[in-house]
Amino acid sequence: MKEAAPPRRIWLCADDYGISPGVNRAIRQLIEGGRLNATSVMVVGPAVGRAEISALQAAVATSPRCGIGLHVTLTAPFRPLSMLFQPLDGGMFLPFPKLLRAGLLRRIDPELVHGELRVQLAAFHDWFGRAPDFVDGHQHAQLFPGVRDAFLAAVQAAAPRAWVRQGGRQQPLLRQFGPPKALLLDVLSRQFRRRASRAKIAFNPAFAGAYDYARQSDFGALMRQFIDGLPEDGVIMCHPGFVDDTLVGLDPLTAQREQEHAFLAGDQFPPLLAAHHVTLA
Repeated sequence: MKEAAPPRRIWLCADDYGISPGVNRAIRQLIEGGRLNATSVMVVGPAVGRAEISALQAAVATSPRCGIGLHVTLTAPFRPLSMLFQPLDGGMFLPFPKLLRAGLLRRIDPELVHGELRVQLAAFHDWFGRAPDFVDGHQHAQLFPGVRDAFLAAVQAAAPRAWVRQGGRQQPLLRQFGPPKALLLDVLSRQFRRRASRAKIAFNPAFAGAYDYARQSDFGALMRQFIDGLPEDGVIMCHPGFVDDTLVGLDPLTAQREQEHAFLAGDQFPPLLAAHHVTLA
């Protein structure tokens, strides 16, 4: 009798650890419950400190297969850690649209980006005593022209065993009518994958998790779409959290975070994984 194939192992990664205490607490709860197996830490965030890092390490100790990555941040309303970083807008990084435009117009200095990323990687090492397991980017800035080469060079130098996150879907041509954000990520990720391959840096084979945060969405239905067909070691990005004043002051993504947390912590999520023959790696 033929043995059943083992379940596909995927990464379910909660972004933005460090953006606020409420987001941190929600992510830790999901890790402790076995509902996440990765989170990426925003070292420039206001909720990164010894207590928050120790609490995350304690949560991960209960789930040893959980990876901790660096959530490289290069967009407003956050500020650089390096002294000479440019361009800035009122002392902060450029907003997402301006940074993307500057990258497309080749108006970003890769050396300054590389310097900032080295400082963020060093900050992660200072907090955790080691390099990150993987490196991704807030608002996918790691994929932008003018950023991606500096990003890959910094990872290669400071975290050579880490994998990096690309944002392209599997068989994107078959999904050409997907959300505009997903289409943009498909396009930006093509060159990123080529460059990562040349640098011999590992990356995820496929990505899911992008949706229109401005619309009311059934997150359970979205998760079914994200999981469907995702290959081994594919990554699903998520943003669970509890809303607090710190988050409201920094990010428009608020109520959706609580909806994501409710589904991931609820009774419907494990059967969804089982029905798709998927496990968290």
